[in-house]
Formats: sequence, structure tokens, C-alpha cells
Amino acid sequence: MRTWRILASVALIAFFSAAAQAAPEATRAVAVVHPTQGNQCRGTVWFTVDEGGLVVEARLEGLKPNSRHGFHIHQYGDCSSPDAKSAGDHYNPETHKHGGPDSPDRHAGDLGNVTSDAEGKADYRLVVRDLTINGTRNPVLGRAVIVHAGQDDLKSQPSGDSGARIGCGVIGLAGEPAEPAPPR
Repeated sequence: MRTWRILASVALIAFFSAAAQAAPEATRAVAVVHPTQGNQCRGTVWFTVDEGGLVVEARLEGLKPNSRHGFHIHQYGDCSSPDAKSAGDHYNPETHKHGGPDSPDRHAGDLGNVTSDAEGKADYRLVVRDLTINGTRNPVLGRAVIVHAGQDDLKSQPSGDSGARIGCGVIGLAGEPAEPAPPR
């Protein structure tokens, strides 16, 4: 009887140890940005693990032509409210002040601005070293990407004074691409 209990205990420990181990780090994630009520912003944001960090690439349209728009990761992956305020504040797990992408102490979700062309389209690329897709440090999976109506001044507290939320997308896992995104 005692041998049976020991074997059962060992089996349970092995089972729960395997279940408790973290999932492997994902290498790709994507957010499909949809317009908030009364806006036209839409597009796609890709997150790809690279040797230098997490590469964030976006292709957006429906923006005000020739303008800059605040671009952030927000704490909740919830775009259900008409104004996207359901996504919460900027993602800030380390409780830093707001800043630009080059600021050493900034919200993890502070990605700066996207700049639109004469047609209201924007391409964006940034390598971020303090974010992961689903790792232990500042994971973005299940959070939201927000595009704002105005420019992030990169200094106003608590969130850069970039105005209303005009686009929102939830970050989810992505498979390997069948082919690269077409050049613009």
C-alpha cells in the first residue's frame, strides 16, 4: 500500500510540474486594427521576435493625411466599447512615466507615433527590447494596440496628450506567413 502511495505521489508531482512549466516563447503575433465609432482607421500590426528584440511593424490606413498619431499598446485586449476605452490605459507593468520609444524609463506600451502620408496611410517599424510576445517580461499577447487621433508629444503625463482612440486591435498569436507582406 505504501509503495502505491509513493508511486501515485511521484506521478502527481510529475504531472503538475509538467503542467506548470511555461509555454515556449511565441515568435509571431498580430493585431488587426478596426476603427472606433465614427473613424476610418484600420490596418494590421505584426510582432516578430528577432535577435535585437521584438519587431513591431504596422500598415495602417484611414488616418488624417500628413499627420502624426499616437501609437501604443494598452493594458487590456478589449476593443468592445465604441471609443475603445475598454482597452484601459497604456500598458505599464513596471510603473514608469510616459515617454517616447527611446526613453529609458517609459511605459512598456509607449511606441511613439505613426506618420501618415498624403493618402492617410502609414507604415511603421520599431525594434523594442523590453517587450515579449508571451515571455516573462512585459508580454503583449492578449493586450490591445491603439491608434490615437493626435500626435503623442512623448512627455505629457500620464499618456502623451494624443487624444481620442481612432483604431483598436487585440494582439493574438500568428502562424508563419505564407509569403511576405507586399511592399508598399
